[in-house]
Amino acid sequence: MKITMKKRFQIGVCLLGLVFLAACDSTQPTQPPQATASGPVPTEFQTGETTFNANCSACHGKQAAGTDHGPPLVHKVYEPNHHGDQAFQRAAANGVNAHHWQFGNMPKIDAVKPDDVDQIVKYVRWLQRQAGIQ
Repeated sequence: MKITMKKRFQIGVCLLGLVFLAACDSTQPTQPPQATASGPVPTEFQTGETTFNANCSACHGKQAAGTDHGPPLVHKVYEPNHHGDQAFQRAAANGVNAHHWQFGNMPKIDAVKPDDVDQIVKYVRWLQRQAGIQ
């Protein structure tokens, strides 16, 4: 079967398109968007911010932007339709095996209780919205 130049061109364009789509796959972790929260944290999220700073920021960074010890939570990977609020509860209560990042497993965090995690999640979701995630 002879392949015409037109067919070769079409195949090449299709392959190039597939390579481009694979390179743009948003399910793969990439550098986090920079936190764009400007000004003071609204009152309804300040308890979550304080609790986050005391228990989470050592690994997850200031404004949940990540560190070399833990991933950013202000990242598309942690948007609500991929990691719902209950995923945060389970991670704090039980720890979590590494599956998106190469930071190692997260230990359970005994110091935070479910109500604390609820406040942390509200704060993180607010940060995500400030960065255009959700």
